[in-house]
Amino acid sequence: MEIKRDIHLNKLIARKHNGMIKVVTGVRRCGKSYLLFTLFYNHLKSESVDRTHIIKVDLEDRRNKALRNPDELLTFIDAKIMDEQMYYVLLDEVQLVKEFEDVLNSFLKIRNVDVYVTGSNAKFLSKDVITEFRGRGDEVKIYPLCFREFMSAKQQNNRDQMLMEYMTYGGLPQTVTMETSAQKEDYLKGIFTHTYLKDIKERYNIKHDDDLEELINLIASSIGGLTNPLKLQNTFKSVKKSNISVDTIKHYLDLLQDAFLLEKSVRYDIKGKKYIDTPAKYYFEDLGLRNARLNFRQTEQTHLMENLIYNELRLRGLLVDVGQVVVNTKDGNGVSQRKQLEVDFVCNRGFKRYYIQSALALPTQEKMEQELNSLRHITDSFDKIVITGGLTPTYQNDDGIITMNIFDFLLNENSLAI
Repeated sequence: MEIKRDIHLNKLIARKHNGMIKVVTGVRRCGKSYLLFTLFYNHLKSESVDRTHIIKVDLEDRRNKALRNPDELLTFIDAKIMDEQMYYVLLDEVQLVKEFEDVLNSFLKIRNVDVYVTGSNAKFLSKDVITEFRGRGDEVKIYPLCFREFMSAKQQNNRDQMLMEYMTYGGLPQTVTMETSAQKEDYLKGIFTHTYLKDIKERYNIKHDDDLEELINLIASSIGGLTNPLKLQNTFKSVKKSNISVDTIKHYLDLLQDAFLLEKSVRYDIKGKKYIDTPAKYYFEDLGLRNARLNFRQTEQTHLMENLIYNELRLRGLLVDVGQVVVNTKDGNGVSQRKQLEVDFVCNRGFKRYYIQSALALPTQEKMEQELNSLRHITDSFDKIVITGGLTPTYQNDDGIITMNIFDFLLNENSLAI
């Protein structure tokens, strides 16, 4: 079964021949190797690139162990460059090569070589791309399957059932091929412990990891909630009876983001047009991994849908903050009071902005007013959208606020262009 990843494939295609090293990053098991060695390789062949001009090396393959030596790898690739036509070098798990940065930088000096690599989170993270390639690395971050890709892979028409499955087991490609819930749960719990946590512990030599695992569970239990290291420290003291420091919590949160397990969304004062450093929200890059940490016990659709919307917005290349609107009102006695209203997502790309609320259901007028209240107090002309669960038709009210159902949002990659 071939799963189409056109969103990410097009990112690679757009970067062809740009004179930089294309570095494919993302959470482990999200399909980096498949993107490079299958989809991008097939694209090159469809563009009539001769097979002899596509140099593929899977460095994780034991048969290529000798090529983990930097000089051996250089000699191997150099020997395959026979003419002045363009050559495409595709290297998987490049971090297994000692001094790999020198090897890759060497090819930047060859006019007819275009280089693409993947790397493991244990040794090769986003910040490594910046530091190791001295401004010549072009990071292409990929995510687990989005809901559109998930639907195309499952080839089923029951959208409600598929959305429930997706919000429960996430979008790691391997889970799509599994038949039973038990298989998916065992797989997700196993790779979280034996792959993701192992990566972090090995890279940063973490010996006493109980607090790290408890922190992951706390974040998993409170997705969509504002928090900060101090608040988390107080929880550790009162509930876990741990004396973990604020600095250690901050360090662990940074590690989880480096490993692409979490993303952080900071608060933005919409009227004051400034960022508020703390508190912030944390979202999991894959819902299946989040649920696995909690043994699939806490699957509240309200929070999962908010995380799902956040991931889709990031996939579309938007920068996503948590919005805050300060409103001055008077109570029943005429006493002035200051309220802070929250906007779930303030999304920016270039000169375009969207204000988005996530609302699983709007069963009453009171609930509707609650969700619209913060949006009504934003006075600029950017699009304001409430994304809801269920089958409510997409429409725009008299205030110009758009209500959009979750399927219209997820299944149309241009759904925000309205």
